[in-house]
Amino acid sequence: MEKRLRCMLTRLITLPAVLVAGFAQTGSEAEPIRYLGGVYVDASVHDGRLRPAIGTASYQVMRANRTRPELGDGFGWTYNHAPMLAYWNGKFYLEYLSNPIGEHEPPGQTLLVTSTGGRSWSMPTVAFPPYKPPSGVDAPMPPGSTGYMMHQRMGFFAAPNGRLLISAFYGHAPNPFRSGGIGRVVREVFQDGSMGPIYFIRYSTGTPWNEHNTAYPLYTKATDSGFRQACDALLANKLITEQWRDEDPAAASMRGPCSSLSFFHRADGKVTGVCKNAVTAISADEGKTWSEAVRAPTLITNNAKVWGQRTSDGRYALVYNPVTFGSHRWPLTVSLSNDGVVFDTLHLVNGEVPPRRFIGRAKDFGVQYVRGIAEGNGDPGDKALWVVYSGNKEDIWISRIPVPVRDRAGAPADDNFDGLHSGAHIPEWNIYSPRWASVGVTPSPGRQGNSLELRDKDPFDYARAMRVFPESKSVTARCTIMPKANGLDGFELEITDRYGNRPVRIVFATDGWIKAANGASLTNLRKYEEGQWHDLAISLNVLDSKFSVAVNGTPAATNVVFAEAVHSVERLSLRTGPYRNQPTRQLDRYAPTLKDLSGADDPVQEAIYYIDNVSVHPR
Repeated sequence: MEKRLRCMLTRLITLPAVLVAGFAQTGSEAEPIRYLGGVYVDASVHDGRLRPAIGTASYQVMRANRTRPELGDGFGWTYNHAPMLAYWNGKFYLEYLSNPIGEHEPPGQTLLVTSTGGRSWSMPTVAFPPYKPPSGVDAPMPPGSTGYMMHQRMGFFAAPNGRLLISAFYGHAPNPFRSGGIGRVVREVFQDGSMGPIYFIRYSTGTPWNEHNTAYPLYTKATDSGFRQACDALLANKLITEQWRDEDPAAASMRGPCSSLSFFHRADGKVTGVCKNAVTAISADEGKTWSEAVRAPTLITNNAKVWGQRTSDGRYALVYNPVTFGSHRWPLTVSLSNDGVVFDTLHLVNGEVPPRRFIGRAKDFGVQYVRGIAEGNGDPGDKALWVVYSGNKEDIWISRIPVPVRDRAGAPADDNFDGLHSGAHIPEWNIYSPRWASVGVTPSPGRQGNSLELRDKDPFDYARAMRVFPESKSVTARCTIMPKANGLDGFELEITDRYGNRPVRIVFATDGWIKAANGASLTNLRKYEEGQWHDLAISLNVLDSKFSVAVNGTPAATNVVFAEAVHSVERLSLRTGPYRNQPTRQLDRYAPTLKDLSGADDPVQEAIYYIDNVSVHPR
């Protein structure tokens, strides 16, 4: 009996981690979080075939431009990544890393942009310039160093005394960590957008760097006592400094392989830390000590960042890429929990991956390296969940996710946009709005009231607006569309199912025809005129996989065959360009055939479309 018991214990000890988790107490140090949603992604498509978090609006903060920098960041640098976010005194503050071409390639700098509403953003300003060692000081480079770069794992700290600090890290390229590090710098951001002097707040442990041989003084030399107090408060906040562990492990107390920590307080007061690769840990003393970091075996993710926070409705959210391959990072999703322990949903935040316009070192495809507003760093007051991230490591994006997060519509669609002002967030609509392909509300041309406006002058991207309605077998969808100016790609209206399959496809083609996908072919319905409103009515039934179309009250086609068979429908999609699914997971980010895309820096002929009186009702 004793021998049999020893054998059973030995087998348990040697079980794979994913099986041991079945015996661990969920929420304990052995398994701080668990995903039990049962929904997983199909990474063969950019949106993963997930239902979207209804009402999410994604706006491009900065679009990289190499040859016309005045239309981008002002520098022409095309590697932009690792954004951080804060909200302070009525304004969003966003900082991000920027290099000329690729990751960990010098020179590097940190840029700052601001916004009052999260939709329109200022031109970037330099928060931390490329590092230049002081003249006359011996500044030895580590072996293999190619110059200086910036890195960061945290960006802002709203101090208890009301000061806002911005921070980043200087090191040697291509490896700024440990012996390659120099130190973390900090400066104050003022309400008028200006910034105070740059100081070091910590020098990398085990390196020769100090206040006598570096480009900036230590913060203790600042004459502003309020600034020094803010820096002291930052250094005393162990949840903040724990995020510096990659750059300088001596700054951290957690044991184990945690990288890019985010954290939130559970209802019991304990802090859960979530890191890259689904590594998690728990602290019961505000980050002074941590449990050993362990991988959450049920949380599928990669070496991109994971963002965790408590939401305004008292629930908890994890925002991340739910895939295991690190160079193809899509889609961006949000998972929810009632207790911060068991996460049981998975919703789409952004599933759009446009072509990567510029090649560069380690420029992974996708929407990645997500961050939100850390505890203590402000609250926009709209109860929404705001997150920032990069697109293909060249553009910077922000998404606003309404709270409570949901993926099912409670009522049919009936929208005329008249109660909204220009620049307002559009309830119930999912918005994808690049800088050169915008989505917004504007006065209707030639009639009273407002309408939805989609503009597009981007040669490699499109504007998209999507409305979720209750899942149905048979619906009638109506809307009024004015193609004010045709672009190069036309306008596409689709009705889709919960997985993004597109049985109904209507196209305002560039040849002046309204067309419908009839099975595998396109059928001309009738001519349209630019500058005129066109009333569309689409009636469909999934039981016979057919639909009919009327234009301006006159039947244009009947018994049109679905392009794809579906069991139900639940979304209306409007887009200023054709459907895309490139890049694919199989595309090598370093493929020799990949080049900088020609014409990426110049706008093309602008398309403008207005949409009004949208309704979708079950039949």
